[in-house]
Amino acid sequence: MNSRLNNRSGLILLSFLIFFSFTSTAQDDGSLAGLKTVVIDAGHGGKDPGCHGASSNEKTVTLAIALKLGEFIKETFPQIKVVYTRDTDVFVELDERAQIANRNNADLFICIHANAGPATAYGVETYVLGLHKTEAQKQVAERENAIIELEDDGGQKYKDFDLSPDAIIARQLQLSVFLDHSIVFATKLQEQFVSIGRSDRGVRQAGFLVLYRTTMPSVLIETGFLTNADEEKFLADPESQKKMAQSIFKAFTEYKKYYEAGDVVSDNTDGNTTTVSQAEFGLPESEVKSDELIYRVQIETSTTKIATNDTRFKGMTVFMYEDKGLYKYTVGAFRDAESANELKKEMRTLGYEHAFVITMKGNVRVNL
Repeated sequence: MNSRLNNRSGLILLSFLIFFSFTSTAQDDGSLAGLKTVVIDAGHGGKDPGCHGASSNEKTVTLAIALKLGEFIKETFPQIKVVYTRDTDVFVELDERAQIANRNNADLFICIHANAGPATAYGVETYVLGLHKTEAQKQVAERENAIIELEDDGGQKYKDFDLSPDAIIARQLQLSVFLDHSIVFATKLQEQFVSIGRSDRGVRQAGFLVLYRTTMPSVLIETGFLTNADEEKFLADPESQKKMAQSIFKAFTEYKKYYEAGDVVSDNTDGNTTTVSQAEFGLPESEVKSDELIYRVQIETSTTKIATNDTRFKGMTVFMYEDKGLYKYTVGAFRDAESANELKKEMRTLGYEHAFVITMKGNVRVNL
């Protein structure tokens, strides 16, 4: 099993990158402005202790931090649904952790782990799924993935995962909208960890099975090295666990603002025309079929209807749809996510800083 994972680790990595960026926007609802559900995954559990130090193990540390984080979110944002993949010392299969997030239509998936390595290794790092750049990053993923051998079928359910680099790249293109948001959140996490004195090992990429099938922005946090005596002492201390949970919560709060910015009405009223060519907007509306999946770039949201020829749209052809009491305005129509993502980048350079990609069938927005 380990050899199969070694050979295929690249594919998982990239598909994580992809899914991260694929739903780069919040599922907005007006009053809640988007982020409604977060799933918190405490790594390992039950018969799987994870890595360990002299006197503590990963499953205990991760659960303590996860529960504290969930309480912070529930106390401050009671409108947000918090779901734990486990809230006790039980074993949960990797694929089931992802499915818990998917079944709950989560807007964010946060995996909490602790690291292992040489006794001198230290610091905190946050991963998104992607192609590992170093052997050390590869080993982290392989260690976390190895627990599939403890599952009832010995990991057979994963035997058909296509983890070749080509497949990862294809998956990345398919889900490219998740990546922006995942990296944004990961970056905010690392900034918060540094603010409490933790050593910054950066935002990294590696292939984690637990993230392979999630369908929302997702990160995996390695909170520190239990194999380092000083870090083990820190991570095993309840007050330190609270500090780590607070740091994650602060990053979550910042990310929430960023995530929900897609429903902020932008002030683009200068009347200038866009420099983007018509070809870059994709299909003419006359060629869009009502039953096909179309990628569009949302640039504006309003509580009142805006004329599609308003100067804030700079002469562009705008498609408007109504959703949960709001009027939402998009540009472009594409059959592939990659082209839509490119237009999103163009829109942001033109002043629509909260532009993001959505998927629609006819006049209805759908979530993949």
